[in-house]
Amino acid sequence: MSLVSPSRIAWLWRSLVALLFLAAALPSASAQEDERTLRIFIFAGQSNMVGSDSNAQHIARYPPFAGLDQPQPRVRFSYCLGREEKRRSDGWVELQPVDNVVGPELSFAARVSRHSKAPIAIVKIAAGGTHLGGDWNPDQPSGFELYPLALDWIRKSLAELDRQKVRYRLEGFCWHQGENDMFEDGYRASYGKNLANFVARWRADLGSPELRFYIGELCTKTVWGMDNRANMHAISVGQREVCERDPLCVYVPTNHDAVEIGGDGGLHYHYGTLGQLEHGVNYADAYLKSIGKLPSGARPLASWPYPQGAKVQLFVLAGHRNMEGERAFVQELKGPRLAALRKDNFKIAFKYSLGGGFRRSAGWEPLGPAGLYDTFGPELSFGAQLSSKLREPFAIAKFTHSGSQLLDWTPQGSEAPSRNLYPQFLAFVREARRELEEHGHAVELAGIFYHLGENDMSFGPYRRQAATWLAQLIAQTRQDLELPELKWFVSQQEPTNQEGLNAIDVVGEIEKLAAADPHLIHRKLFELPGRDEQLVITTPGIVALGERLAEHYLKRR
Repeated sequence: MSLVSPSRIAWLWRSLVALLFLAAALPSASAQEDERTLRIFIFAGQSNMVGSDSNAQHIARYPPFAGLDQPQPRVRFSYCLGREEKRRSDGWVELQPVDNVVGPELSFAARVSRHSKAPIAIVKIAAGGTHLGGDWNPDQPSGFELYPLALDWIRKSLAELDRQKVRYRLEGFCWHQGENDMFEDGYRASYGKNLANFVARWRADLGSPELRFYIGELCTKTVWGMDNRANMHAISVGQREVCERDPLCVYVPTNHDAVEIGGDGGLHYHYGTLGQLEHGVNYADAYLKSIGKLPSGARPLASWPYPQGAKVQLFVLAGHRNMEGERAFVQELKGPRLAALRKDNFKIAFKYSLGGGFRRSAGWEPLGPAGLYDTFGPELSFGAQLSSKLREPFAIAKFTHSGSQLLDWTPQGSEAPSRNLYPQFLAFVREARRELEEHGHAVELAGIFYHLGENDMSFGPYRRQAATWLAQLIAQTRQDLELPELKWFVSQQEPTNQEGLNAIDVVGEIEKLAAADPHLIHRKLFELPGRDEQLVITTPGIVALGERLAEHYLKRR
């Protein structure tokens, strides 16, 4: 009789433990059917959890979030915010902006309430410029000693509910922090270990061993995403490791969210108003997914739009925040001409990957608004313009990541390998072409339409390398796709106008690149409308961008 080896026993034991953890991670059906028990969510972290550099009066600029500057009377709110001078609620109050500041809890509560009938409450403790290794350390808190302060505040808030005889349960803990730990070698290297200890202590101290944690990714679209690329990557590695080991911890991507524009036209350190609102939606969707209530958002094609055996032209759109459509909202598509763009066009197959894969189409969908937050990109007007002129069938595939820089698209990538996009981009284009061929079509890759990185223009080292990195990207795609004459249509908006950067003639360098390459078409689009900020284009500009890209292609056919 053969004996089971020690290694086999160890494997079986690990598998059993993993299954037990998985079972714990699955939501209880009876618990979720209970729509009367108050769900309590804890929000904690540093400045990008506080809502620094946001303004509640600006919420009206962003139609999907209209009304969130007003109190939400159905949502209880208890808060303690700040470092030296703290702003505290007097017990439980209605959820609303505090001192005109927008935090992620506003949009989180609105979205969760829209998809779940259960009442919710939020306890928020956050302070800018604080460390997990020090201020938030459960074992040896230092600095502003936020862990004991937060624990005391939460316990007092729960005690008040007990006095009111409110039935409740702790439902989730939303954490966004890490920017300050990345600047200290010891804190940065031990972030994963410290975070695991932080999670364990909260569960123990609150008597909630199955408390779910939603760990917000550090936003790489900020200026720190460029000049502290390696440091931010190190923090993200620690966060991801915790979430991979603990099935009750969810890693929440946020680096595709909007970022405040600095006073000099460059990037900021904080999300700002729009980014905070999107930040909250990310947490809400992560929670709704964990309880099985996240809407699918599927937009299937009713039928395949192209005749069997027809040749199909494939247009690939690619780029960063403006190609993604960061500040273009479907609610602003008004009037007979623009309102038509809001409707799905079932005659044009559309495939997309947004936010570096944060949202992907379910195969091919009809061309229509598919943005992350009721947003859209230039593909809508691009498709409409082409369809009015082209008789032959065409499809559109779009790959974007608004939180990326051009370095992320290069074949060699950077010291932050998790941010490398080239392999994903190449696989996406190949997949789109293959799927069309599997439908029985000959496929012509009509071109790659790339809107040059906006963020890169605000950081000297990246602006200086932009032409070199673009050349590497173009050369490698042609080689890997075995299309040496593949056309690249590169559009470029006016770069950031800043005294320290203007000496770097990035427009001239791209022009030189195009002059030496007959299959690289460079288009300066300096007069796009809707330029409220130097970096981002709003709805009118995104519509114009799509139309001008299509017009430029049609002229060069």
